[in-house]
Formats: sequence, C-alpha cells, structure tokens
Amino acid sequence: MTDTPEFLPVSGGQRTVLFVAFPDMGLLDLTGPQTVFWAASKALAECGLPGYLRHTASLDGGLVQSAEGVALQTVPLAAFARVPVDTVVVPGSPNIEQVLARSEPLIDWLRLKAAATRRTASVCSGTFLLAQAGLLHDKRAATHWAMCDLLRERFPSIKIDHDALFVREGPVWTSAGVSAGIDLALALVEADHGHDLAMKVARELVVFLKRPGGQSQFSELLKSQTKDGAAFDELHLWISDNLGSDNLTVEALAERARMSPRNFARVYKQKTGRTPAKAIEVLRLEAARRMLEDSKRNVDQIARVCGFGNEERMRVTFQRNLSISPSDYRKRFAT
Repeated sequence: MTDTPEFLPVSGGQRTVLFVAFPDMGLLDLTGPQTVFWAASKALAECGLPGYLRHTASLDGGLVQSAEGVALQTVPLAAFARVPVDTVVVPGSPNIEQVLARSEPLIDWLRLKAAATRRTASVCSGTFLLAQAGLLHDKRAATHWAMCDLLRERFPSIKIDHDALFVREGPVWTSAGVSAGIDLALALVEADHGHDLAMKVARELVVFLKRPGGQSQFSELLKSQTKDGAAFDELHLWISDNLGSDNLTVEALAERARMSPRNFARVYKQKTGRTPAKAIEVLRLEAARRMLEDSKRNVDQIARVCGFGNEERMRVTFQRNLSISPSDYRKRFAT
C-alpha cells in the first residue's frame, strides 16, 4: 500500500517538477516554465533519456483560476507528501499583496517543502511568496521591475538585483517579470542537462537561450519611458532611428525638443535620470548588442552603424558598461 496516487507515476531517473497554482496567479508565470520542461522532456526522450514528471498542484486541488480568467486543473499538494520532488516552481500574481494576505497555509507548505526539495524557484512576484516563507533572508533575488520597491519595503534584508533576468542563491532561484520565467526554466534545464539540450529547447520554442543574469529586464528605450519622461518619447524614438549620426549634440537635440540647450540638458536629466550624452551612449550600446546577437555584420561595421565611429570606441564603451568586449559578447550571446 502506498500514499502515492495512481496519477503520479514514478520512474527511475525522472525528475519531478511541481508547479504551484493558487487563485489569481499569473497564467504565463506558470505555463511558460511548464512549456520549457515539456519541451525538454520531449528532447530528452528523443535521446533515450528520462525527462521531467510535471504536475500542477494547489492546496485543495481541483480547478484554480488565474488572474487572466483561465482555470487550470490541479492536484492537491498533499498528494506529494511522500513523493520526492526535485523542483518547485511558484508563479507570481499581479495582485500579490492580496495573495500574500490569504496564503498563510501555502506559505507554510513552501517553507516545509523547500527543506526537502533540491531547488525552489519563483517567477515574477512569486518572489514575495518565497520571501514570506523565509527562503530569501539576506539573499539576492529578482522580481518584476515594477515591484522592486515593494519587495524592498516588505523584506528589507533581501538584496534586490534590478537588472537580472533571474538570480540563483544556492537552492533558491528567483526571476524577473512574467516572460523571464521562460529564461529561468531554460537555465534550470541547462543546469540539469547542459547547454546543448537547453539550446535545443530554446530553438524548439523559438526563443533565445537567455543569459545567466547581468542583462536588463527591458530595453533602455522602455526604461526611459517608465520614468517621468513622456515628453521625450518622440525624441528617444528619433534618436534610435538616427544613432549613426555624428550630430547628436545637446544643441541638436534641444532644437528638436524645441528647448534651449541649457534648459533641455537640465530638464532631460531631471525627467530621465541621466544626461543626454549618457542616454545616447546606452541607446547605441543596446543597438550594438542587438546587432551582435542577431546580425552577420562585422564588429567594425556595427560600430559605425550605431554611431561609435570605430571598433575601438565601441570596445571601450562595452568594457565600461558590460565588462566584456564586443567580440566576446558576440561569441557568448550570438543566436
């Protein structure tokens, strides 16, 4: 007689991944990683290797409705009391404060299960649930960029990495907003089965095999828009279309913004948090990164198209901002 239900097959070598569902969860937070592990299992089966046993579970089982209104069928968490679980994945919610207020039993379960699980991971604001369970005290963590301040306010001991797509701290993994859960899951698969298998999964899903941290959650252009800089949105788009120009001076930008150079420089920094010169640098850097990843142009051509003038100036900018040369960046991140 066993406590393991019939719907939980156990097979030698297979890793059990448990996706924890709760009312008002983010749908893509859950289904993004699920799809990665499904694709990984398919790829492993083609190689004659055991894949992942994947289960979606909730406190009481049954249908659980996501924030988007889609209901998912789940297994009770109690069904896994004596089942060896390799990985627990916890999604977030757009209404995480309300979720925290009503999720004490789930948080207690996470606290206990994490001690018996090889690794525990969260997607987006799921970081808050791990933090409430005491799994992130004095640790680095990532979460959705819009929730960093709230996370710091509620859990001041956490060292928040604003730019990381995901962070690994021992057996605890946390990730940034929504689609970063796919990056996280690919990293988990890579940790288990190596780069080639993870790359095969990325190709299957038509996504990039993302970098292990150190990359912004969103573009520099979008960063500028999220600040109080809406007045410069059109200017930013124009700059992005004219990065190769050698006339992106404060005077030229001020004229386009219909402001005096002095007032433009002052207001721009006040609204966006950086000088016009720094803004142009990071926009050029971002454009160069994209070309190094996706295009077949050589490094010198990219430097000229993006407005650096020559390869050496671009190399200095890359070293200053990313601590890597353009050539090494391409070797590491090119698709």
